[in-house]
Amino acid sequence: MDPVSRRKVLLAGGAMGALGALTVAAPAQARPLWTWSPTRSVAGSGKGADPQWVWDEEADQLLASVLDRGDVPQVNQLLRTWNRNDQPLPDGLPRDLREFMERARRLPSWADRSKLETAAEFNKTRGFYLNLLNGVGGGMLSTAIPKEARAVYYSKGGADMEDRVAKTSKLGFAVGALDAYRPGGSIVVEAVKTRLVHAAVRHLLPRSPGWNEHNGGQKIPISQADMLVTWHTLPTFAMRRLLEWKVPVDAADSAAYLHLWQVTAHLLGIRDEYVPATWEAAEAQSHQLLDPVLGPTREGVELTDILLGQLAEQTSPGSVDRPLVDALARYLVGDRVADWDGIPREPFWEKTIETVWPKLVAFREKLLPLPLVPPLAWTLDEAARQYILFYLTKGRGTHIEIPETNRP
Repeated sequence: MDPVSRRKVLLAGGAMGALGALTVAAPAQARPLWTWSPTRSVAGSGKGADPQWVWDEEADQLLASVLDRGDVPQVNQLLRTWNRNDQPLPDGLPRDLREFMERARRLPSWADRSKLETAAEFNKTRGFYLNLLNGVGGGMLSTAIPKEARAVYYSKGGADMEDRVAKTSKLGFAVGALDAYRPGGSIVVEAVKTRLVHAAVRHLLPRSPGWNEHNGGQKIPISQADMLVTWHTLPTFAMRRLLEWKVPVDAADSAAYLHLWQVTAHLLGIRDEYVPATWEAAEAQSHQLLDPVLGPTREGVELTDILLGQLAEQTSPGSVDRPLVDALARYLVGDRVADWDGIPREPFWEKTIETVWPKLVAFREKLLPLPLVPPLAWTLDEAARQYILFYLTKGRGTHIEIPETNRP
């Protein structure tokens, strides 16, 4: 299995994460009536309104004003200096934006620090799988969500997917970092910035002729349902695959990993009444929201090809890497989604991965109890993540920033 190096697998995760880390999202087709009960949420109660018709009202009104006032360039410049969870907001921000961000950065009252620490340790030992599943797997699911693919394609980021990959990888890596929710971490920063980006896109994208032609009747993108759809391509999908691969996950780690993503959902602006309280509730919600909206689009196929092409270039041009990554993506999401994404069949690599992967998982799990293996595994994974960001940004670094326009 030498070609399947840790670097290539994690690099794949960074590239695919462009479409799978709570980016612009919108489900595609008709779906069943909303029946999921808010009693199954972290809030334990709520109005039970269909999230398809609920957005992020406070953030949306605010960002519309910020855009219309022409404040975006100044705000983006100031927010480049805001990088740590414990860091004060930069001076000079418009007063209304500052007041909103001070509220938005607070953890919910139900956040459990001990669970967040347990989740960090879980990421240390299982980061290899999680980067692969959240990156390649979640990314390929996202390109098979028609309105999500179109929203990404017609928004500003769709014109420069390498930059889009870098920005979204920054968010994804912040979630999985050991210090994610510690003072020196950055997930609070990146999540709040992403919430601002989503609000800006809700204001901008309805002005795009391309998006309006293919929006399926949706007048405003990125509803609460849309964000939940993408959320399920990440933790729900990842935990499902871990269990299918027979990766040992005890009850404490399982609950902690879910909690990590529950808190992240809150910071991204998803209402507590929609955030699943248990994995069982998450699976039920995923079946209602995600499963019915999967399907093929021209935009999804094109974005998939761009991402897989980037991946081949980032590893070893001219080698077997593109067929290998195609086969890996197909293995993760299955033939139906892979066909919708236009991923070519690679019989040799598909058979190889199908045969070798379970053995690789079993072998890795046997090594994990050894004293030095978890920290060594984390060190290698972290080095690969830093390499991904360095490569994608040509060493210049990147920042999640509020857009001012759609795709040119």
